[in-house]
Parts: sequence; structure tokens; C-alpha cells
Amino acid sequence: MMERRLYRVQEIGVLAKLRAVSWVYVSLLVMLAGVGYVALYSAGGGPLPFANRHALRFGVGFLILIATALTDLRVIKRLAWPLYGLGVGLLVMVARFGHVGKGAQRWIEIGSFQLQPSELMKIFLVLALASWFHRATWERIGNPFYLLPPALATALPVALILKQPNLGTAVITAMVAGAVFFAAGVRWWKLALIALLVTVGAPLAYHHLHDYQRARIETFLHPESDPLGAGYNIIQSRIALGSGGLWGKGFLNGTQGHLDFLPEKQTDFIFTVFAEEFGLIGAISLLFLITLIIAGGFIIALRAREPFARLLAIGITVNYSLYVFVNLAMVMGAIPVGGVPLPLISHGGSALLTAMFGFGLLLSVEVHRDVSLTDEQDLI
Repeated sequence: MMERRLYRVQEIGVLAKLRAVSWVYVSLLVMLAGVGYVALYSAGGGPLPFANRHALRFGVGFLILIATALTDLRVIKRLAWPLYGLGVGLLVMVARFGHVGKGAQRWIEIGSFQLQPSELMKIFLVLALASWFHRATWERIGNPFYLLPPALATALPVALILKQPNLGTAVITAMVAGAVFFAAGVRWWKLALIALLVTVGAPLAYHHLHDYQRARIETFLHPESDPLGAGYNIIQSRIALGSGGLWGKGFLNGTQGHLDFLPEKQTDFIFTVFAEEFGLIGAISLLFLITLIIAGGFIIALRAREPFARLLAIGITVNYSLYVFVNLAMVMGAIPVGGVPLPLISHGGSALLTAMFGFGLLLSVEVHRDVSLTDEQDLI
């Protein structure tokens, strides 16, 4: 009689799952959040208004992390598309009823908390794409009609995020989706062709950008042309980074930050605050910690035995990597300022809680790496 399962599903108890959690990886995340507390303490000149709220949010995020890590990966896979639908629904709600702040409509007010659905949408999109490509064969991957549904599933939230407007998050969302497509086996030239079309259409899209978005691009190219206006942020950020020297000016002794030369120092430019006070050595140490977290994510992906788990781990890790890259490149003046935070360090509830949820999914992949995600109907 033909076996109807590739291998028996291994049932894991809660205590066994807790032992299977990579507590070394969790410790790295705690250390990174600790750096965020120190930086935000300095940015606010004390535990209020940023540092204590950061610690409280991280505590809530830690509970989300552990709860997600212990959730059966089969349950997560079944919830992938319903969560995607929820994310799209929240983005539509933002367009209809969202809170407007600083010229953008990106948040939903839930009591005193402002939820930014675009942060969650990136994670939900990774879940949906990983679920779609879970049973993909080389024949299916090579069929353009098979790729059409996930392409549309990517285009819809990207378009809704662009409407807010939030160009930085929309670009990251599209790039994360592209990474999942590539990891699933989609040929690189197809993705390169899409990137080429986007590049060719960029000059046309430029004329449809908002005034502040065009100003950011022009400031990136010529920051000295308006040193007291659009170019102010980048110039002050570069001054702060350079003035930190090798060892930094010391905790709470950063002049650019404490004399309020740095705008948005608690969010977009939090790395600059840290680098000014702890210098090149401190900045390199922080980058090393971040590199360990990213490397750990890719190691979890390589150890995963199921396509869904592997693609999910890759998507989560690439998403975090892009946020780090974009934020650091932004504060160094390598790319235009785009309002992208540094996860677990910058002030902001949605970004922190979403990052912890994503890392929880990553740990769930590690905890459940021996669990089969193959249904009987998949083997008929």
C-alpha cells in the first residue's frame, strides 16, 4: 500500500519548543534593542519621552516574538493568505480613514497607538508568496501564467502604499517580493527585465512625485544648494557622523543631537546620534551586531527543510536587511532621505512590533524545521 505521507509529522510540546528556540539569536535581538534604548535615552535627554516607551514596546514585542516562535508552522502557513487579505484591507482603510501626519496618510489610530499597516503588509506579503511557491515545480516557475497571481498580489499592496504616499516602504516591499521570487526559482533575467522597465519609466514617474519627494531627490544630488532648507538634514547628519571621530564624544555629549541640529533624531537619524557619541568603534560594533542577526536569519533559511519555511525565512531576513541598508545609506547621504527607520533602534511602535513579529516567524522556522508541511492532498 502506497505511503500517503513523505514522513510523519513530528508533534512538539511547548517545553520542547522553548528548548528549541535559538536563545543566542534572541539574545542578539535583546542587545540590539538595548542599543536602541541607549540611543533614544540620549536623543531625548533622559528616559522620557523615547527610551522608556521603547523599552515598554520591546517588552510587548518580546511576548509577540515568543508566542509566534511557538506557533506551529502549519498553522502559520494556513493563515498566510487570510493575513494577506487583512493587510490589504488595512491599507484600504488607511486610504479611506487613515490619520494624516507630515503630509502623508499612513496610520490608523487605535486609541493612543498609531498602527502603520504598510509595515505589517511586508510580512504578510512574504507569507503569501512563500505559501504560493511552496509546491512550485520548475515547470510551474517557468510558466508566466503561474507567476501572474503572485505578481498581482505584489503589485496591489505596493500601489496602495505608494498612494499614501510612502515611496521608501513601497520600494522595499517590491524588493522583498523580488527576493522571494528569486529564491523560489524565478530566473534572474525576468526580474532584471522588470527592474529595467522600472528604470526606464523612472523619469516619467518623477514628474508624478509629490513636491517633497522631488525635493529629496534634488537634495540628494546637490545637498549644498539649500543648506538651511531641503539639504539641512543630510548636511547635519554628515557633520555628526564625522565629528564623532574614532571613539566618539561620549554618552550624552553629542553636540549635533543635543543642540537640536539633527531633525527626526529619534527616528530616521538615530544611527547618527549613536555614531556621534560612540564614534567609529561604536558604529562598527553596532554594524557587527546587525550583521550577526542578518547572518543568523540566512543560516535558519539554509537549515529549513520545507520550501515554505525556507522562503519565509529568506523574505523576513531580506526585509530586515533592506531596512538596515536603506536607513544607513540614507543618513550617510548615499541615497535620498526616505523616512525609513532602523528596526529595534529607532523610535516607533509599528516598526518595532512588526520586526519582532517577523523575527518570531524566523524562530518558528527554526523551531519547526523537522515538521512536515506536506498535506496528503499534495501527494496524490
